[in-house]
Amino acid sequence: MGAYEGKKGTCGTVCLKYLLFTFNFLFWLAGGAVMAVGIWTVAAKSDYISLLSSRIYAVSAYILILAGVIVMITGVLGCCATFKEQRRLLRVYFVLLLCIFLLEVLAGVLAYIYYQQLNEELKDNLKETMVQKYHQPDQDHITKAVDKLQQEFKCCGSNKSSDWAESVWIRSNEARGRKVPDSCCKSQSELCGTRDHPSNIYKVEVRPVCDFTPRAHTGLIQVIGMIFTCCLYRSLKSEPY
Repeated sequence: MGAYEGKKGTCGTVCLKYLLFTFNFLFWLAGGAVMAVGIWTVAAKSDYISLLSSRIYAVSAYILILAGVIVMITGVLGCCATFKEQRRLLRVYFVLLLCIFLLEVLAGVLAYIYYQQLNEELKDNLKETMVQKYHQPDQDHITKAVDKLQQEFKCCGSNKSSDWAESVWIRSNEARGRKVPDSCCKSQSELCGTRDHPSNIYKVEVRPVCDFTPRAHTGLIQVIGMIFTCCLYRSLKSEPY
C-alpha cells in the first residue's frame, strides 16, 4: 500500500512538473511578445513619439521592453526550478510571479483612473506640436511625422480639422491659401488643402496613440501559474528524499 501511494505521489509530481513547464513556456512566449511590442513601438512609431512634448508614450514603450525582459527571465527561472525540483527556487519564482501580478493590478487601477486624463494630455500636446512646429525652420522631422500620421490614420488635426486654423504655417503666406495641409486630403495633390470641405478632407480626429488598458487574461494566466507552483512545492515537500 505504501509503495502504491509513493508511486501515485511521484506520478502527481511529474504531471505537475509538466503542467508548470508548459505554463512557463507560454509565459516566456508572452514576455517575448510584450518585449517585441515595445521594440516595435520604439522602432516603427519613433516619428509619432517625436510629435509629443510629453514623454509618457516613449517611457511606456521602454517599460514594455523592460517588463518583457523580466517576464522572460522569470519564465526561465520557473523552468529551472521545475526540473531541478528545488523548493528554494520555486519560492523565489512564486514571489516574482506575485510581484509581477501585483504590479499589473496596480497598473490596471492607475490606467482606469488616469486613462481619459492621459488621452486628453496626449491630444493637447499633439495639437500644440502641430500648430507651433509644422513647416517651421529646423522642424522637417515634425512636418514629415505629421503628414505621415494624418495619411496613415486618415485624420486631420488632433481633435478636428479646424485645429489647423491656429497653425503658424497656415496663417503665413507660405501656406499659399491652404486651410489645412495637403496631407489632410483624401486624394492628395498640390494645394488640395485650399478646400476644407468634408468631401475633400478627412474629418476624423486622431485616434488614441496608446492603449494602457490591462488584459485580464494575463493576470489569470499568472494566477494559474502560482497555483501550479504551490501544488508542486507541496508535492515535493511531502516526498521522501
